[in-house]
Formats: sequence, C-alpha cells, structure tokens
Amino acid sequence: MRTVALHTILKPGRETDYDSLHQTIPHDVASALRDHGVHEWRIWRDGRHVFHLVEVEDYQAMRAALRTLPANVKWQATIGPLFDVPDDYGGADPAAALLWSLTGQSDR
Repeated sequence: MRTVALHTILKPGRETDYDSLHQTIPHDVASALRDHGVHEWRIWRDGRHVFHLVEVEDYQAMRAALRTLPANVKWQATIGPLFDVPDDYGGADPAAALLWSLTGQSDR
C-alpha cells in the first residue's frame, strides 16, 4: 500500500464548481478507482489550492489503467478544465515525495 500526496491548483473563480462536482463523483469513476486499487482518496481545498491524499496499492498501475477508461476520460473532460494545469495522464508521477513522518521517526 502506498500513500500519495498530490497538489493541484484551480483556475480563479472555479472553486464552487469544483466543490459541487465533488459532492458525489460519478459512481462508475468511484468504482473504477476501487477496482484499480484505491482504498481511500481524500481531498481538501484551501482557496484555489487542492490537496489530495490517496491510499492505493500501485499508483502508477492505477493511473495507467484509468488513462483510457471511458468513465475516467469523461470525468477528466468535466473536471480538467477547472484546473490551471489539467491532468493529461501522460505517465509522469506528480506525487510529492515523503520527507518525514512521526511514525517513521525513532525515539532515541
């Protein structure tokens, strides 16, 4: 299991649209995420900045599987225009590197 942290930025004035679309995402997209190893996906928003924390079996495999999946292609066409830089599923891993964790620090 891997925890992945992502950061995206919305276009100015698209915050309400983003929030509305995430009240409930399409069921076929949620099912596809689960089917491809996502155990949890949490999203926080601070102004235009959106923070994602994803718990997934294999992040790269999940992204590869969703790249051409019709439900996800449709979802990305809906959600992508809200971002300053839409996700093109080009294969690059945009995840932030883990620098420190409390549980990973030994008490000496």
